[in-house]
Amino acid sequence: MNLDLLRTFLTVHRVGSLTKAAAHLGLSQPTVTVQVRTLEEKLGKQLFVRRAGGVTPTGVADELAGQLGLHLDALEEVVDRVLATDPGNQTLQFGGPPDLTTAKVIPALACLIERGLRVRTSFGPPGQLIEGLVAGRHDLVVSTARPRQPGLTVEELLEEEFVLVAGADWAAQLPADVTADGGVALDQVPLVSIGEGLPIIGRYWTTAFNRQPRMRPAIVVPDLHAVLAAVIAGAGMSVLPTYLAAEAIRSDQLVRLCDPVISPKNMLYLVSRTGLCQPQVKLAWRHLMAEAKYW
Repeated sequence: MNLDLLRTFLTVHRVGSLTKAAAHLGLSQPTVTVQVRTLEEKLGKQLFVRRAGGVTPTGVADELAGQLGLHLDALEEVVDRVLATDPGNQTLQFGGPPDLTTAKVIPALACLIERGLRVRTSFGPPGQLIEGLVAGRHDLVVSTARPRQPGLTVEELLEEEFVLVAGADWAAQLPADVTADGGVALDQVPLVSIGEGLPIIGRYWTTAFNRQPRMRPAIVVPDLHAVLAAVIAGAGMSVLPTYLAAEAIRSDQLVRLCDPVISPKNMLYLVSRTGLCQPQVKLAWRHLMAEAKYW
């Protein structure tokens, strides 16, 4: 049986959409549809139920995917390593937001270094990163905004959730439920921010307390790692993504001040140029998608 049919089937099963699978594989949607139908004809069984916005796998498809997945992935990695005879072909040009890249992406990719991967990273805002991807300066990008340019493969990587935190000394001065009065008790706690305009913090206040914060920041620093360090040191409170604050909360260096009914979230996207099949890009893509489930 043609391995291309199996790889297409497995991709459709994993992403739940013919359209997304086509973008991921660098194929047209009609080609993916034909390949799935061909496999169904060869097996004599239905693999997917078409629905609005995607497909739902049948029990037969789930069983087949479970049997094929690890073997096809392993075979593809072997082929990638054979093709990557030039060490220069193993360099991944990666771009992303500084905080997520530092805290999660680089540690996740570090285990691939022993397999020959080289990584060069760049930080920047989403527009600049996507521009660099389209121009060929980056191979793989994590973007905080979904790009709309044609010729790009985009997949949801991680949904950021944000948490309001402070050191234990500040938390002890606050009521048990700071949401009861719309967060007014928080107005006396110094703020640590990455900007004078309170980016992230302003959105959190609007979502959690239905108002804008009345305070000016006590400390303004250039990135979220600096915010984390300042809040742990006792400078006040701030809003951080859970992936950055979780360890400090577990170790009691920080206290989560409230758990609002609705807290702001932000989707992060993994993006590459459609049809970009270099081994290092495929390897990093698969690895980051797998690792992000635990961030």
